[in-house]
Amino acid sequence: MVWRELPVPVFAAVHGVAFGGGLQVALGADVRFVTADTKLSIMEIKWGLVPDMAGMVLTRGLVRPDLLRELIYTGRIVTGTEACELGLATRVVDDPRATALEAARQVAQKNPDAVRAAKRLMKVVEDGDDAAILMAESVEQDKLVGSPNQREAVRANLEKRAPKFEAARD
Repeated sequence: MVWRELPVPVFAAVHGVAFGGGLQVALGADVRFVTADTKLSIMEIKWGLVPDMAGMVLTRGLVRPDLLRELIYTGRIVTGTEACELGLATRVVDDPRATALEAARQVAQKNPDAVRAAKRLMKVVEDGDDAAILMAESVEQDKLVGSPNQREAVRANLEKRAPKFEAARD
């Protein structure tokens, strides 16, 4: 859960095997890149246990409940390709590490205040009701509109240049 609490996006690059706790660690990331042949499993049942390390919280909303039950009850191993279809992974790529680093570089070129606001909003989206989500959107947008980094994003786009953002404000 610690990665979900960080104010910035976290990208996971998964290859090889991610069973049990390894999968839960990856699920803590905001985005998970995997290879097609990565093997993943909610494997705790094999040892007579249930998912922990926030596994139940992190899979909520990612995987359809009946499919999640099957994975938990059986400990079935899935490939990276199937993990994407199920919602456990974000995207299948040839080189998860390179893709994660490139995604991080792209995010680093965005308004840091907006990136942090988006991460806060995603937390509300995952946990809140419609009214809470709508209110959070308004609060975050009000903080961003007209802020120095938001104005710099507009200027940089209009001038067709890379933005020069100040450090995040929160």
